[in-house]
Amino acid sequence: MTEQQTLTAADLLAAQNPTTFPNESPEYRRARNSLLTEEIELRRHLWRVAEQRRALPPGGEIPQDYRFEARTGPVTLSGMFGDHDTLIVYSMMYGPEREQGCPMCSSMLDAWDGEARHLEQRVALAVVARSPIERIVDYAGERGWTGLSFYSDPSGDFTADYVGERDADMPAYTVFQRDDRGTIRHFYSGEGTMEMADPGQDPHAAPDMNPLWVLLDTTPDGRGTDWYPSLGDRHPARKDERWLPTT
Repeated sequence: MTEQQTLTAADLLAAQNPTTFPNESPEYRRARNSLLTEEIELRRHLWRVAEQRRALPPGGEIPQDYRFEARTGPVTLSGMFGDHDTLIVYSMMYGPEREQGCPMCSSMLDAWDGEARHLEQRVALAVVARSPIERIVDYAGERGWTGLSFYSDPSGDFTADYVGERDADMPAYTVFQRDDRGTIRHFYSGEGTMEMADPGQDPHAAPDMNPLWVLLDTTPDGRGTDWYPSLGDRHPARKDERWLPTT
C-alpha cells in the first residue's frame, strides 16, 4: 500500500459487512461494525508502519563479527545468516545469575518455536543469552523447544553493543542485513522502554511479537492489569497440573 493508492474509506468498507450471528441485537451489530472500521484502520496503519520500517536508510555496520557458542561449537554472527541475507536475533533474559528463564521471554519463545520452521524459509533466526551454552540448551530441552537455534554470548560483546550493558538482564529484538558485498549492518531494533509506556500499560511492541497478547486482546477481559505468564502452571487456577514438555 503506497500513498499513491486511493483507498475506500474504512467506514464504507465496514458498512458492506454482511456478517451477523444468532440473536445479536441491532446495538451489537452497530458497535461491531464501528469496531470493524477501527480494525481496518489498524490494519492499514500496521502496513504503513511496516513500509516505513522497510524504508529505513542503511544502519551502522557491525563493529566486529561477534563470536558466540553454539551446541556444536564456536560460531560468528556472519555464520548465523546461513543462506539468508536477513538475521533476526532475540536476546533472551537468561543470564548465569538467573535460576530460570524469564517467563515472558519463555512464553514468547514457546510460540516462536513452532513458527521457526516457517520463518527460516525467508530469514535466519537466532536466540542468544549470556548463560553458558550447555545451560541454555538444557533449558531449551526443559521447555520442549526443538525448532529454535540457541547461542551463548560468552564475552558479552554483542550484548553490550545491541542490548545494553554487558550483563544486561533485559530482552532485545535485533535485525541485521547482509548486502551483496558481505557487509553486515544493523537494520532494526525494538526501542520501546518503560519511559515510553502509556499509563496502565507495559511498553509492548507494536505489532506485538508475542501472539499470547494478540489473542488475549480479542477476549472480554483482554490482557488484564496484573496477569503474566508463568513457567510452571498450565492453568493458574489448577496448581496441581504442571507444565511438562511433550516427549
